[in-house]
Amino acid sequence: MLIRHRNSEPQVHPDAYVAPTATLVGDVVVGAHARVMYGAVLDAEASQIAVGSFTIVGENAVLRASAAVGPQPVVVGDHVLIGPHATLLGCVVGRCAYLATGATVLQTAKLGEGTVVAVGALVHAGAVTPGSFFVPPFTVAVGDPPRLFAPGDPGLPDAVRGVGFAEVAFGATAAWTDRVRRAEHATRVRSAEYTAHHDDLVVGEVAPTREK
Repeated sequence: MLIRHRNSEPQVHPDAYVAPTATLVGDVVVGAHARVMYGAVLDAEASQIAVGSFTIVGENAVLRASAAVGPQPVVVGDHVLIGPHATLLGCVVGRCAYLATGATVLQTAKLGEGTVVAVGALVHAGAVTPGSFFVPPFTVAVGDPPRLFAPGDPGLPDAVRGVGFAEVAFGATAAWTDRVRRAEHATRVRSAEYTAHHDDLVVGEVAPTREK
């Protein structure tokens, strides 16, 4: 399904394939020979998503851009394989990268050419990987250059705290320990951002006439 959002429509190359149950929203560009499979969601919001040539977006993957806290497009290079249930939020993925099933890449992260993010791994906000870097299964990559943390690593909480995720993603400046205020801020930001979806229109349908 292609959806016009904020007056922008998805652009799909004639040689690309978008599954009938995939959803492309707004300023989404899909390159030649790319494949966007069943259940995938590509939502550009007020930013942009670009999917390179021969790139595969697996089943139920989510690619979401944002402009709520500055421009955070999703830019995916050529020949990238994005596995099922992967999540990419406002990040840049270099060509020939491989993101396995359930991999997550957060806001403003940048993956170098040929990076591998293995099953269930997380590349945290702002992290930068060099070319051909490997993030092992179920680990967390933090920083530039990236440090790798296994689940339960005692250094992980401090490393994540240093990322400032709530500020990067939502502009929230409340203290790390003030989770209630951070959640309130985050949901208000996203609620405001998503308000524009009231005017979305499936491409090819006629916009309803609003009552005055």
